[in-house]
Amino acid sequence: MSLYLEQIKQLVELQHVDDKIFVVKQELEEAPLQVEALRERFNEEEAKIAKINDKLQHMREQQKRLDMDLEDEAARLKKSKSKLMQVNNSKEYQAMSREMDNMERSTKTHEEERIALREEIEIQEELLKDAEAVRDELKIDLATKEAGLIERVNSANEELEKLNTIRKETGSDVPERILERYEFIRRRLEHPVIVPVKNSVCTGCNIAIPPQTFIEIQRGQQIWSCPNCQRLIYWAEHFQDMHQEEKKAKQEKPMVFAEDLNLGESLN
Repeated sequence: MSLYLEQIKQLVELQHVDDKIFVVKQELEEAPLQVEALRERFNEEEAKIAKINDKLQHMREQQKRLDMDLEDEAARLKKSKSKLMQVNNSKEYQAMSREMDNMERSTKTHEEERIALREEIEIQEELLKDAEAVRDELKIDLATKEAGLIERVNSANEELEKLNTIRKETGSDVPERILERYEFIRRRLEHPVIVPVKNSVCTGCNIAIPPQTFIEIQRGQQIWSCPNCQRLIYWAEHFQDMHQEEKKAKQEKPMVFAEDLNLGESLN
């Protein structure tokens, strides 16, 4: 294997470890965020329930006032009907009749308001019931997630510690100058650091690299960076050739037969 391919292989192995570290760090970042997002949803449902309860309280108070107004109007209408029977002249009779008509129209209006209010109260009570069901479900889910969060974080930290140890061992195989270059890029760019070039396209940024650069990469004499995203790049087919050579070497390995081994003479 050429020095170039050996260095690329070392960097790719290091990248594989960093891939795993990247996943674990994402877990450490996302796990609390998932719980926080669930807590926000729970708080939103609580606020929704509080808003509905406030609205229901206001409507029920309004309903009480309407009931009282209707009771007063019914009493006044009854009293007016009683007075109407005692009226002696037509002028007073007409005046009393107009007053009773007004009271009846007012009563009818209030009755319609009360019916509409009752319907709206029923709608809000149904909304409240649904919101409370969602809130209760979220409460159970939140309690479960919060209980498991500590365990998930501890497990991820343990895994991260193991991977950092493996990374240190893997990185020790990479020449110092190349490792420094890798780390420099790693600190400044999004994951990953080293990516293959396929069909003259950098798989890190999915942008075609210049033809001359692609030619140089195919020669396999030095490590190049993508002109666009600055990631380290290598020709994917170099690894395919390398795997084929390793496979061929294994196939061409001479077989050892029993008679070739020095087992000594058989006992008769």
